[in-house]
Amino acid sequence: MFEIVLFPIDRSRQAAETASFALKLAQQHESRLVVLSVVEPGQDDPDAVAALLEEARNRFQEQGVSCEVIEREGKPAFVICDVADEINADVIVMGTRGLSLESEEAPSTASRVIQLAPCPVMVVP
Repeated sequence: MFEIVLFPIDRSRQAAETASFALKLAQQHESRLVVLSVVEPGQDDPDAVAALLEEARNRFQEQGVSCEVIEREGKPAFVICDVADEINADVIVMGTRGLSLESEEAPSTASRVIQLAPCPVMVVP
């Protein structure tokens, strides 16, 4: 059902917890797993992002799932949706911070992805 699973990650606790869900989904459907990290200019350390991607790749490979890693620069929600469109993702699996996807101050990345995504989005609380 899900040939291509896109899993955007960052250094949050939620992303680490969501990794298990993405792994199980990829295993169950024998999916191609694509791990994406988005570097926000001036906000993220590119070396830390590269280390995060390598750690994710190793973790998935230890579980018998090969994955492709992509690193991009820009605003996370827009980049996630652009990459999903480029790779023809069947689903985006991502975590969310907090209890609500909606905020009166600023929309979360997950809520923006839900609004803009070219495919279904599974948000793991």
